Amino acid sequence: MPEILRPDICVVGAGSGGLSVAAAAAAFGVEVVLIERGRMGGDCLNTGCVPSKALLAAARRAHDVRTAPALGIRVGEPAIDFAAVREHLRRTIANIAPNDSIARFTAMGVKVIQESARFLDPDSIEAGAFVVRARRIVLATGSRSAMPAIPGLAEAGALTNETVFNLAELPSHLVVIGAGPVGIELAQAFRRLGSRVTVLEARQPLANEDPECARFVFEALRKDGVELNAPASIRRVEREGPLVRVLFEHEGRDLTVEGSHLLVATGRIPVTDGLDLARARIAATASGVTVGDDLRTTNRRVFAIGDVAGSWQFTHLANAHAGLVIRSILFRLPARASTRAVPRVTYTDPELAQVGSTEAQARAAGSLRILRWSFHENDRARTEGEPTGEVKLVVSPRGRILGATIVGAQAGEMIALLQLALLKNMSVRDLVAMTFPYPTLSEAVRRAALAFYTPSLTKPIVHRILAVLRKFG
Repeated sequence: MPEILRPDICVVGAGSGGLSVAAAAAAFGVEVVLIERGRMGGDCLNTGCVPSKALLAAARRAHDVRTAPALGIRVGEPAIDFAAVREHLRRTIANIAPNDSIARFTAMGVKVIQESARFLDPDSIEAGAFVVRARRIVLATGSRSAMPAIPGLAEAGALTNETVFNLAELPSHLVVIGAGPVGIELAQAFRRLGSRVTVLEARQPLANEDPECARFVFEALRKDGVELNAPASIRRVEREGPLVRVLFEHEGRDLTVEGSHLLVATGRIPVTDGLDLARARIAATASGVTVGDDLRTTNRRVFAIGDVAGSWQFTHLANAHAGLVIRSILFRLPARASTRAVPRVTYTDPELAQVGSTEAQARAAGSLRILRWSFHENDRARTEGEPTGEVKLVVSPRGRILGATIVGAQAGEMIALLQLALLKNMSVRDLVAMTFPYPTLSEAVRRAALAFYTPSLTKPIVHRILAVLRKFG
């Protein structure tokens, strides 16, 4: 007979969102059962954010060596020890892993069950030798790489973000299918580490981003030597010994590219397999579990957060969802999930960060003004030798911040200021009133806001007022 557990909260999935729920609940002394069939830390720690950013850091160091002569530092072409790069990735994961470990959560008082979970009925979950009947259940099962329906792809031995970081050798020629954030980031990283890289994208690369700002990223990729083909309609994939061949159509021509490795980065799909959601009366679609603004599923005792909830697939959003769910479960406080002010960053060089409405989204909703300031005019960017990019603000006719895009060095660090501006319904006047330290990249935010007042400088009425005031000394 299975052992019956009756905790206050059962969390299914030990990725970032699930761990945040478990840790917060345990900190309040609430009894928690955490079920995870894979590795603690989920995709972000093991195959996503952490190893990818560690790889990007190594690639950036190689790029810095190549570009050091521009600052008067003469060095040769960097020697890439890919085995050492891979060890850097593994060491980074290992250093962070204790924070997400079974030992740490057990010490908090969380019971961790390393089994697959499936619903038996609306109130019960089976996990190995246990049946869990919790007051509330939180689904945080995340997502996995999607594989497009391309003839021959299944037999080609393609890499995904879940396997690419296990490569023992640097690819001589990496072919990437997909030019979203993941595909673009890894394309640039491998190119800077010495691989030839070809990217194929069926639509517009970085299609969800502001196209004016995204062009800075594309220019950097081309400068690095990445071959970007878009739109490209892929006909089929063939494997021939150590080579993989992709046949595609681009600009009316039938083309072929051969590479040593193929990486598929065409998005992610929610993980719901094996949960038997129907038994729990939980509705779901191909986009994920159906939830309301309060993150409750169609079974009111069950919540879904993060990637599986069918919203944007960001670690920081999953953590935000976790906080909302804790408020709702423990304190009965109202919780409303929103993506209005959730920032996102593509960690290329230059970085591309966005929060709120893009120009196209805001223009479809009504009148607006666009304010911008180039990093070329920012003193810190010039001293660092990184003058590429700009701050672009989308504001209402009266100056309220509607959205912002930053492309350039440290854009991901700077976007938080504009997220705060959105959350607090700030205007350009508030940004102009701030005193930024000099010289910093963030000064470009204030200079962009100041551009709101530039048209006023040429208005006749302003000149008449100044003339009158001068008469009074």
